[in-house]
Amino acid sequence: MTGLATTPAPPYYAVIFANTATAVSDGYRDAAERMIELAAAEPGFLGVDSARSDGVGITVSYWTSEAAIEAWKRNAEHTIVRDEGRSRWYDAYELRVARVERAYDWQQ
Repeated sequence: MTGLATTPAPPYYAVIFANTATAVSDGYRDAAERMIELAAAEPGFLGVDSARSDGVGITVSYWTSEAAIEAWKRNAEHTIVRDEGRSRWYDAYELRVARVERAYDWQQ
């Protein structure tokens, strides 16, 4: 196991969430862990990869369809935490949705 998300053969979708953090971190880790737990229970969720360094974070979640992504966006608890992120934890963010057409892997 590489610690990276295991995804099926393409096509599938990737939601790329890149952000810069504020100086406030209270509650962020717990909220982030809860969002992964909650997303994992959503139909169509395939996995997630995430990294943070020097105030910049990138989280990529993988989904079977755009409909699954839209359902996740409408999840009530996700909406509350997303609003909290805007008011407390993020200076800025970009969200991109992409269809994965090809995927390759390598392990040592």
